Parts: sequence; structure tokens; C-alpha cells
Amino acid sequence: MEKIEVKHMSSKNKEYTTGELLAVAAAKLLEDKKSVFVGTGLPMIASMLAQRTHAPNLLIIFEAGGMGPQIPVLPISVGDSRTFWKAVAASSMHDSMSISQAGYVDYGFLGGAQIDMYGNLNTTVIGDHDNPKVRFPGSGGANDVGSLSQKTIIIMRRQEPRTFVKKVDFITTPGYLTGPGAREKAGLPADTGPYRVITQLGIYDFDEETKRMRLISIHPGVTLEEVKKNCGFELLVKEPLETTPVPTKEEIKILHELDPTGMSIGK
Repeated sequence: MEKIEVKHMSSKNKEYTTGELLAVAAAKLLEDKKSVFVGTGLPMIASMLAQRTHAPNLLIIFEAGGMGPQIPVLPISVGDSRTFWKAVAASSMHDSMSISQAGYVDYGFLGGAQIDMYGNLNTTVIGDHDNPKVRFPGSGGANDVGSLSQKTIIIMRRQEPRTFVKKVDFITTPGYLTGPGAREKAGLPADTGPYRVITQLGIYDFDEETKRMRLISIHPGVTLEEVKKNCGFELLVKEPLETTPVPTKEEIKILHELDPTGMSIGK
């Protein structure tokens, strides 16, 4: 798993890694007494942090069947035995996906190799599908999560022109497809879709009218020009543009208790 070692400095001269910043920003999006379908890595540790801080009743769901665990240390995958620690159910992939299909999952957490301005994700190929330049693992449960969760949160560790593109090479997981009304026309549940995108540069939402990705918060030490330079499409910007809060000392302490090896958040 790629580790990000970039350091940022807050106004109080406190250091934090990009991984810590992304985990904290993602955790703050999750509400108490809600459910979240999470994958490996930053989505997992962000959910664990939320549960340890402001959302103690957050119901974490794993693809392999762990439901409602109180995870002591970051698991290495969604099938790790720790995803069942003190869980309300040790069930199956079938049941996890069925809960999502029934509309009971509030938040889905995803990542991707490419994302476009409508939040469509590609984790399949770069280039032509039958003769690709790069072939990725594919969907796994990502299509189900992005299609059926009430709100989808996307974490992209590296925002650059080749990952933030005008149109993805392949739609593995649907965002708003081609714009307003396209999800519903394709048969996906109404009032679902991408909610937030978090990168090493900022946080995005989706404009209600156009369904296009929109910058709403910029990370400390990052300029708007830098964000635009690393975007392969015309960027919408919400005014006033906010600044992402830096991780607190307590949040960083908890993160390192959850991920003592720095597997996800870095060192």
C-alpha cells in the first residue's frame, strides 16, 4: 500500500502527514447513529476514528460480513478477523450487499484510479478496455457501494491531471454519469450518488444543479492555482472557499493508536 510521507505545518507549528489530514477530514463527514460501508485503508481508519470520537454509535459494515464491530487496531483487509471484533453480527458478503441493496447504508467509502467531473470512478483500465495500457483490480464491491449507498465519499490520495479527468477511460462505479437525471434514467435509486471527494489538495462536493464536482475547502498550505493545475477539467469553486481544519493533537494520537505501524496514515 502506498504511503504518503508529505508533511504539512499548521499555524501552531504542529506537524501532520497527509494521510492523517485525509483520515481526519473523512472522519468528520460521518455522523453518529448512521451506517457506513467501508473498504481497506483510509476509509477504514477514518470510520474507526469517527467511532472513537464524535460518532460512538456509527455502524461500520464490511464487505466480508463484519457488522458493527469495535475495531481495536487497523485491519489489513475487509476480511481480517479484526473486522468482526465485538461486532453485532459476523455475517456474510451476501448479507452486507443485501443491506446496501435494501437502502440501509447511509455512507459508502470508495477510492479510485481515475475520477471525472461527475464523480464517475475507474478502477478497471487505463486506455482501451481490450488493449489497455494499465489494468487495475476492477470493481470488487465498489459498483454496489457507489450505486446503492445513500451518499458516497471518495478518497483520492493523488490528485493530478491524469487522475482527475474530464471523462474516465472506463466507468467502474457510477457517479452522476453524464449529469442531472442520468443516474435515475439508468435505473439507480433516486437521491443517491457522490457526496464528497477528498484529495491531498482539498475537499469537493457536487453542485446541486449541474452535478459537477465543486471545490469547497482547500487544505492548509495549498493554493487555488495548485488545485486547478492538478485538475483535468474546468473546476467549479464554491465561494467563500473554506480552509480544511488541521488535525488536533488528540486526533493524531488516536490515529496512531489505531494504526501503530503507519500502514495507512504514514509516519
